[in-house]
Amino acid sequence: MFSDCLLFSFLFLLSHKDGYEKYTAWKRIWTSNGKSEPSPKAFMADQQLPYWVQCTKPECGKWRQLTKEIQLTPQIAKTYRCGMKLNNSTKTEGSDQCSMPEDLRVAEVSDHWWYSMLILPPLLKDSVAAPFLAAYYPDCVGMSPSCTSTNRLPGESNLVKLEHLKSVPNLTVAGMNKYFQPFYQPNECGKALCVRPDVMELDELYEFPEYSRDPTMYLALRNLILALWYTNCKEALTPQKCIHHIIVRGLVRIRCVQEMERILHFMTRKGLINTGILSVSPDQYLLPKEYHNKSVIIVGAGAAGLAAARQLHNFGIKVIVLEAKDRIGGRVWDDKTFTGVTVGRGAQIVNGCVNNPMALMCEQLGIKMHKLGEKCDLIQEGGRITDPTIDKRMDFHFNAILDVVSEWRKDKTQHQDVPLGGKWEMCLKVKMLAVLITIRIQSFILNCLLHWTFLEVYGCISDLKYSSDNVQSIDYSGEEVQVTTAEGTVWRTQKVLVTIPLALLQKNAIQFNPPLSEKKIKAINSLGAGVIEKIALQFPYRFWDSKIQGADFFGHVPPNSSQRGLFSVFYDMDPEGKQSILMSVVTGDAVTTIKNLDDKQVLQQCMTVLRELFKEQEVPDPVKFFVTRWSKDPWLQMAYSFVRTGGSGEAYDIIAEDIQRTIFFAGEATNRHFPQTVTGAYLSGVREASKIAAF
Repeated sequence: MFSDCLLFSFLFLLSHKDGYEKYTAWKRIWTSNGKSEPSPKAFMADQQLPYWVQCTKPECGKWRQLTKEIQLTPQIAKTYRCGMKLNNSTKTEGSDQCSMPEDLRVAEVSDHWWYSMLILPPLLKDSVAAPFLAAYYPDCVGMSPSCTSTNRLPGESNLVKLEHLKSVPNLTVAGMNKYFQPFYQPNECGKALCVRPDVMELDELYEFPEYSRDPTMYLALRNLILALWYTNCKEALTPQKCIHHIIVRGLVRIRCVQEMERILHFMTRKGLINTGILSVSPDQYLLPKEYHNKSVIIVGAGAAGLAAARQLHNFGIKVIVLEAKDRIGGRVWDDKTFTGVTVGRGAQIVNGCVNNPMALMCEQLGIKMHKLGEKCDLIQEGGRITDPTIDKRMDFHFNAILDVVSEWRKDKTQHQDVPLGGKWEMCLKVKMLAVLITIRIQSFILNCLLHWTFLEVYGCISDLKYSSDNVQSIDYSGEEVQVTTAEGTVWRTQKVLVTIPLALLQKNAIQFNPPLSEKKIKAINSLGAGVIEKIALQFPYRFWDSKIQGADFFGHVPPNSSQRGLFSVFYDMDPEGKQSILMSVVTGDAVTTIKNLDDKQVLQQCMTVLRELFKEQEVPDPVKFFVTRWSKDPWLQMAYSFVRTGGSGEAYDIIAEDIQRTIFFAGEATNRHFPQTVTGAYLSGVREASKIAAF
């Protein structure tokens, strides 16, 4: 609060030449960098109020006011003890110093009315978030415009600086993983899993309504927490690690430290921080004790189940995971029998790495990610490589058709919906496109494989309590939930998280009592359960190198549409070019084609294709191979979900709805924004863990 005393101090300061020069210099810097008014009140709050610091002795913890000449730093805040002399190396700390009473004003800071009496919101000095938010006005994101970390370059106008930074699409911070971009930049939209640093999200407003009038203090602390987390995501972020980075003058620093814990716990519960493969000990749980009085059974140890289990365990909640198979991972299953290379029988490719939790976990584990190159030659049977200019031309025409179909669909109801292939034929019949060759179809399928149907890598192997049990029924009619397995074991718990694949939900693999609602059953059955199969082959040498010339993958253009989806793309599984392993996929109707073939027959068909693609040379027989059979796995029966013709993406949201805050659902088929991916499955597990902890 800007009291009469401070006003008198300001007037006294201006009456002296040095004081006036200090104020005008500050005003010039503030105007150059900030957006708010460089008022006398702002000057006193930013430059003249004393700092307050807390004694770090566990038995003390009292707040002390520093003398005016002391500039607070994170190191001082981290090590301060009562009586410490900060202007030299001498320390006079002792028990007698801690016994001195605390200033009476400190107690008032905790009162609910205190914050509402502030004339100006706190603006942090030298915030760790500053490098992330260089394109914003600092005072719009909770930072002081007077600090060197937010200053413009000499001779550079504020407008020039901001306009330049706004034009940079992906602002990166020195030393930071390039895939970590937690904040939207100005004029940016559509980026996954990031926040606006100058605006509170709806769930934040719901949790912290007191900041709805002026969110500056909340934004300052939230942005600081996010920046600290992405600066070091390998260790759990605690309030103790954050508070010494809160540098702000006045008693408001005490309130900031108090609020920090609330905000950090909220962000932890929501999975914004303290997520991934972090493991904490029982004496270091990430949420307070009031969250620990729950017990949860998770059905399924795939990406969603393991993500939720890890989160809940770290929160301090008792968790048991029940899995029908003799392994964990679900549709993530690595084959390590190939020489020198791990080949995923299921998910292996991470698509869209920016802010992807898979990239976060790779950083935590020290695993390097290999970026797939853009080059992908389309090879026709006979060995001829398709002219890239033709492919680009067809790409343009094909995208034009998609735009036309999109416009057509705006005037149609769901009952008039048709498959893309059917609409394709309709377009041809009405001569909307004169010529469109099969190569474009194949290229489109290849893009789907790269950007849609492929599941992503998930490597978080959990050390949580785990039992190999086939769950048959879940009875939530009583006070406790009873989970019964095929062996007759009855587990009792407060809450259950179901993460089994969509195909098993559609076949009523688990009996619910009371039964699922008609609305949920309809949503479950409105989605499709798609299948992708893989074949991996290890050869005695890399026969493809001379033709592919270092590309990570190459496409196969089939001679006719009946073979579409059969070994559409081949991946070189060793980016370093040392091992001789290719992996290919079977999709769409081609899955049915190979369903009744044995593995050797599938291999023979694949080798026939490879020998057609590389007809100019000898293609050796593989020394090792595997063929997946996801559709025949009784506990999976699928690879990915999809919206059927006439269906709606709303089905994902309906399946995700909990029942009476007791039965919860997770998995890629519950994630409308990221379906068909391990990322989507993982995030759904984090989402449900947050809901379970909150209820």
